[in-house]
Amino acid sequence: MGKNKLSKFADMETYPHVFQVSSHEIRNGGSFHLKGQWNEAFFKNNNPIVLELGCGKGEYTVGLAALFPGKNFIGVDIKGARMWTGAKSSLEKGLTNVAFLRTNIEMIHHFFATNEVTEIWLTFPDPQMKKVTKRLTATNFMQSYQQFVKPDGVIHLKTDSNFMFTYTSLMVKENQYPVLFSSDDLYASDLNDPILQIKTYYEQQWLNRGLTIKYIKWTLEPRTNFVEPDEEIEYDSYRSFGRNQRSQPENE
Repeated sequence: MGKNKLSKFADMETYPHVFQVSSHEIRNGGSFHLKGQWNEAFFKNNNPIVLELGCGKGEYTVGLAALFPGKNFIGVDIKGARMWTGAKSSLEKGLTNVAFLRTNIEMIHHFFATNEVTEIWLTFPDPQMKKVTKRLTATNFMQSYQQFVKPDGVIHLKTDSNFMFTYTSLMVKENQYPVLFSSDDLYASDLNDPILQIKTYYEQQWLNRGLTIKYIKWTLEPRTNFVEPDEEIEYDSYRSFGRNQRSQPENE
């Protein structure tokens, strides 16, 4: 591991708003001390809690927190070196409505109690085109989320991936979730919302290269039975390139 990564990990150990939890401990029956106590014990208020799952560098978490001071935001990711960027930035900005949680998203229901979360943001997640159960909008994740999201809670997906957008739209339709907004070209839509002000570094790169940004949000009404879409969806061909090229349209 490089010295830069080690330095970032050491920094985060001192950050009061960063929580790094051993997956081994949780899998062996351990409990997270803030589960059910995030507002009371950490944020010290009763404001709604919003998660960004797969937050990466935390740009969106920090951006949302600055836009909406009346809500509490928690960025979740397993990559600590990336998360350091948002954690440091939020400290420098003096934002008190931000936290970061380093853990596997598959285990997210171990960290929040029933009805503790109001919204979830999924910003540019890996579409996992060959692994249905790894997609953050798959029905196994819907089942996980509804364990801690309020019955009228909202899920947001923002993506450059046509595959991910199509799959998610089908999943929402099959499970009859109420759609609050949907567009396959967000910045050409009629949406009038402060969220349009937030563009992460990679999102701006995709926009500069001619890709459209897709966005859908729906209400996570509780379900007992879940239906996975069985339609064949065309893969995103540009994602077969390396990280630096994957956002190039097919005609480039």
